[in-house]
Amino acid sequence: MAEEASILIVEDSPTLALTYREYLRSLGLPMEIAETGSDALAHIEAAKPTVILLDLMLPDMDGLDILKRVKAEKNDARVIVITAHGSVKVAVEAMREGATDFLLKPFAAERLVTTVKNALEIHRLAGLVEQFAGGRAKKFDRFIGNSAPMLAVYRMIEDCAASKASVFIMGPSGTGKELCAESVHNQSPRKDKRFVALNCAAIPANLIESEIFGHKKGAFTGATTDRDGAAVTADGGTLFLDEICEMPLDLQAKLLRFIQTGQVVPVGSNTPRDVNVRFVCATNRTPWEEVEAGRFREDLYYRLHVVPIHLPPLAERGDDVLLIARHLLAQYAEEEDKAFDRIEPDAEARLKAHSWPGNVRELGNVIHSAVVLNEGPALTGPMLERLMGPSRRKSPATTHATLPMETAAPSPPPMADEIEPLAISERRLIERAIELSGGKVRAAAKKLEVNPSTLYRKIKEWEA
Repeated sequence: MAEEASILIVEDSPTLALTYREYLRSLGLPMEIAETGSDALAHIEAAKPTVILLDLMLPDMDGLDILKRVKAEKNDARVIVITAHGSVKVAVEAMREGATDFLLKPFAAERLVTTVKNALEIHRLAGLVEQFAGGRAKKFDRFIGNSAPMLAVYRMIEDCAASKASVFIMGPSGTGKELCAESVHNQSPRKDKRFVALNCAAIPANLIESEIFGHKKGAFTGATTDRDGAAVTADGGTLFLDEICEMPLDLQAKLLRFIQTGQVVPVGSNTPRDVNVRFVCATNRTPWEEVEAGRFREDLYYRLHVVPIHLPPLAERGDDVLLIARHLLAQYAEEEDKAFDRIEPDAEARLKAHSWPGNVRELGNVIHSAVVLNEGPALTGPMLERLMGPSRRKSPATTHATLPMETAAPSPPPMADEIEPLAISERRLIERAIELSGGKVRAAAKKLEVNPSTLYRKIKEWEA
């Protein structure tokens, strides 16, 4: 603790500040002194102290304002308020604003040392609780969840992050494959370089080569200037190729050569360029089935499928659905300026019973809709009933069911006497076509007699 913890003494009387520092010297911790509120805020921002001894009567501001600032910024420092003007009202106000303890001048050295020791212990225990009861989600960027399947994912990320090996992320749509790729990058030695994500399914086939490798001026109609592709942009960092199984076969051969040689050749150029990237790929399909079907090169598969990471469907993550729902409820309540602050037991039961074919993306859609259409403070079962319909309980047959694309489950068809908006009817038709085409957007576009780029554009709009 002595190596990590530190103390900030905020006291406008130099004599008292030095006295407190002398009292606490036996703890062996680094200590700083701030005589004004502005100095204190600067120290808090720069040094992130573990414990703050805060005098409420400062020459330039009220100490309670500093306490409120610490709370608002979600700083985990333990604040001990010190004042000679103590009263029950001031003490209650300080504790309400997040103070760990309250000291009234004058006080004995033993009292101060004991209070600071208690604050340090509370900070240590809080860190342990976060680490073992929920801190892992924070460690992995925006991931939330502590179920056994997700802990296995976190372990895989930890084990492979420092390596240069290619990572292949698999899982149903909406499970967070891009978050996983970002986590691999953020924990790797390449974290200070660029993370560049490219969705192979969202780019027309005739443009994807240019998007990856770049192009020279005049290489094709519309190429009015030289342009670096995603590979060059990610040089030194990580290149994430999402929906890799949608990549055309001819481009797969060029990608394989890039992996083997570490060189890219922009469209319209004959001059190779050395590029050093780490490859992370993702798909919602089974890649080996794509190889057997002749849609994905076997040699490229073996180059990319070095470290496989499987993201579980939300239906297999137990109480993670509640952790994620609470987080989303707080997030959307803040965004929409609503008063939601809890989920009622009947709503929790519905959330746990649902099969979530659209996974976390569908859950986010449901929570956001509930926040927009209702008033708080509690999210209730009837609110979800109107959005989710009858419960679709998970079963062995539906556990791995997924939507054909990363969107929420389509809304039920309108009643006979209702007129459905054209945009909703169009979306329902497109989603049904993709479902009947086995999740293949290009095949669905052919059946609908439209350009695949039209469907990709609409899907992207729905995800926005």
